[in-house]
Amino acid sequence: MNTQVSQTVAPPPAAMPGPSRRRWKAWLWGGLLLVVVLVALYTLFMLWYSYSEGERAGILQKFSKRGWVCKTYEGELALYVVGGVAPQIWHFSVRDEGVVDELHKAVGQQVRIHYEEHRGLPTSCFGETDYFVTRFEVIAPMTPVAPASGLTVTPVTPVAPVTSVTPPAAAR
Repeated sequence: MNTQVSQTVAPPPAAMPGPSRRRWKAWLWGGLLLVVVLVALYTLFMLWYSYSEGERAGILQKFSKRGWVCKTYEGELALYVVGGVAPQIWHFSVRDEGVVDELHKAVGQQVRIHYEEHRGLPTSCFGETDYFVTRFEVIAPMTPVAPASGLTVTPVTPVAPVTSVTPPAAAR
């Protein structure tokens, strides 16, 4: 009898598949994207949610645009302006361009400021303080300072020149 024994050669055992390089990079980029999205959502929530809001009044003594990379509008309000007492200074930030233009004109005047406090912002690019001014009003306009010598000074009002106005011709 002619019997042939066939021998089958088994393939060598396969190595355990490890994480491929491509899969590792996908996890890295996916994790990084997730962190960026979470920080953006946190920042938007902190800007939307106001921790507190209120009003303060005092003399607007400084208002400027400052910052190295992120230029923000910052101001100082002197709260207690009483002779012989050092004023308490309150620092604030402004994000609204309409309020910025009007605050530049009100430096040196007594103002009432409405603000919102936003705690926990992850960067100072929105403002250097937690207090963001939303609106304000001038309480007392600037008054001229009297001289210390005791002299009385009365402001001179200019007299407008008289111009002759001819009445319009009567309708016929």
